[in-house]
Amino acid sequence: MNIRHVVLLAGFILPFLAQPHTLAQQAADPGFVPVVERPAYKSNLPRVLFDEAHHNFHTTGGRYKPFVDLLVADGYRVVSGRRSLSRQLLQSFKVYVISNALGAEEFDDEGAENSAFTEEECELISAWVRSGGNLLLIADHAPFGAAAQDLAKRFGVEMSNSFTYDEAHSEKEFGNPGFIVYSRENKLLGDHPITNGRNEAEKIQRVIAFTGQSLKGPEDSVAFLKLADSARDKFSRDSEESTSAAGRAQGIAFKHGKGRVVVFGEAAMLTAQMTGIEKSPFGMNVPGIDNQQLVLNVMHWLSGLLK
Repeated sequence: MNIRHVVLLAGFILPFLAQPHTLAQQAADPGFVPVVERPAYKSNLPRVLFDEAHHNFHTTGGRYKPFVDLLVADGYRVVSGRRSLSRQLLQSFKVYVISNALGAEEFDDEGAENSAFTEEECELISAWVRSGGNLLLIADHAPFGAAAQDLAKRFGVEMSNSFTYDEAHSEKEFGNPGFIVYSRENKLLGDHPITNGRNEAEKIQRVIAFTGQSLKGPEDSVAFLKLADSARDKFSRDSEESTSAAGRAQGIAFKHGKGRVVVFGEAAMLTAQMTGIEKSPFGMNVPGIDNQQLVLNVMHWLSGLLK
């Protein structure tokens, strides 16, 4: 089934996917079965800690189960992180994954935009990365960007906590300007091991983000998902006003001391969900895109397979 068929199936609901009340309608795609022909690891499996201790919208058994299933198929061992962070805990893992942490239990609760992490936790995570740890930080549109901002600042990353759109580079058949295409053709894929992979088969050609926020990384970072000059940030979804997101990104990578950091400003693109009453594909289960390979390449870079 190609993208055109998906649109015909879901034409009435896709323009409304980004509305706040539909967030709760997103659910992991139960039919998504990742296929990894040559798993990266068959022994000495790298341990991945997946954060579930900060009111996370995404969990290993919930909306990010397809992400976890893909990692397991590639040879990673994923552990749910529900305990309080400590230096000893982090040191037993190769990669720490945080996706859509919140300052309150639900995204629409009062205080959801408050920092999800204490100052002590921010310092602990930063120190762990400096000493050789590897962090994948994913923070979506408001309020998720605000909840992760204190932690992001420790790495020199600025989060807009906005809703980012680009009519000129969106997937037109979806009818949503927040569904931004990053491709070799439109030159919005930056040159980095994450986009190049280990060989031609792993090379990223085209991915889609499904409405997130914009990011600004530190000077030594690489924007591998570069926003075009036509991209705009809205600070509330219904606002008539917007600001330019030129020079910003939705995916950045950089080294921090002895460790590595990847930050995404959009979360749905890294998992496989169904949404709306038609249960339409939403994420790396949409046909014709390389989002699944992007996840693998990100993890390969963080775990050291990609230099």
